[in-house]
Amino acid sequence: MTISDPIADMLTVIRNGCKAKLKRVDVPASRLKQDILKVLLMEKFINNYKYIEDGKQGKLRIYLKYAGEEQSVISGIERVSTPGLRRYADKKSVPRVQGGLGIAVLTTSQGVMTDKEARRKGIGGEVLCRVW
Repeated sequence: MTISDPIADMLTVIRNGCKAKLKRVDVPASRLKQDILKVLLMEKFINNYKYIEDGKQGKLRIYLKYAGEEQSVISGIERVSTPGLRRYADKKSVPRVQGGLGIAVLTTSQGVMTDKEARRKGIGGEVLCRVW
């Protein structure tokens, strides 16, 4: 039985798009992916994203952001919690990424948010990914 991880696939598409210096990339849509992209947009790691209806599941078009002409704003993006090994953090152990220069994206009982927001609200959750 094969287990697919759509979140890790989206992060890989973003990582590869940044390395190839693409303006935009497309991934299959889901609500959790939209919530993660909303956090990345709020934290200014991407320029924008939009949902494109294709008669099936839909697509998310992600517009990547670059500092200047060459350097991507995202220098690293990685999955933390996987389908085979879920990683949870309580309110006392919410991780910091690169000493506060990056973000950890968590899914909590109050929605998808950054590590800073979760610390401020005093809640924990599943650590989906780290971006710096």
